[in-house]
Amino acid sequence: MTHPFAAWSELDNGTVPIKDGELFYETAGEGPALVLLHGGMLDQHMWDEQFSWLVGSGHRVIRYDSRGHGLSSTVTGDWANHDDLCALLDALDVPSAILVGLSHGSRIALDTAIAYPERVAALALAAPGVSGRPFTDPFVREHIKEQVAAIGTPDGMERYIEHFLRMWVDGPYRQPSAVHPGLRERMRASAAATVEVHADGVGAGMPMEVGAADRLSEIRVPTVVFDGDLDSRDIAANAHAIALAVPGAHRVRIPGAGHMVNLENASLYDHELRAFLSALTP
Repeated sequence: MTHPFAAWSELDNGTVPIKDGELFYETAGEGPALVLLHGGMLDQHMWDEQFSWLVGSGHRVIRYDSRGHGLSSTVTGDWANHDDLCALLDALDVPSAILVGLSHGSRIALDTAIAYPERVAALALAAPGVSGRPFTDPFVREHIKEQVAAIGTPDGMERYIEHFLRMWVDGPYRQPSAVHPGLRERMRASAAATVEVHADGVGAGMPMEVGAADRLSEIRVPTVVFDGDLDSRDIAANAHAIALAVPGAHRVRIPGAGHMVNLENASLYDHELRAFLSALTP
């Protein structure tokens, strides 16, 4: 299949070595560096809609598959996503970058801003996860329980993915039939590919994190946080905590969107992200 950005002569891709593996990345454009960090069980293509206009807006845009996802290496032992990200920045000769994340990608961005503050110029965090903050929403906890129960059963993969979709695509306030079928199928296919390719890595190691929940006030870069009004209470609480604790942080509530705010209400998300990035330019 032809890559959607194949016409761009400046598009580059490849792999960079990390501890016990490698990361697959794509990059295009010139200007201040900006890294797109995808959600858990997905891959870098969840940013297809934003990748294009961000390159056109005067940024060097980098996106990659995190360890255990997409075309990057399967997990083989304990690792730190923030170390992996810094290894990627080193390999691409990027001193610091704006980090734009969703869900688990936001979690990685926050950990990186705390562990390596000199490498982070700004944060744009959507549907944020926060290391050190447990899930408490009964809706989320029940679907996690069902995911665990699905492992090792004859139809376990399908059930596992369906509970992922219920949690992080449909959300607690909608039935699957209320979600755009194209979005749901796109997320299902991406999650299925992750499970199929990286199944051997499940349980092979633990992510080493910084416990950002108790350290958010250490962050000293411009920060915006987005959350959808149809997302779980846990994500709303995370967004609220970040906005309260990070000096100068701004929260944007996205109406008509669940967890995948960059895809469900892309016009408003893109508008607010453009405004945030424009304000960073002296």
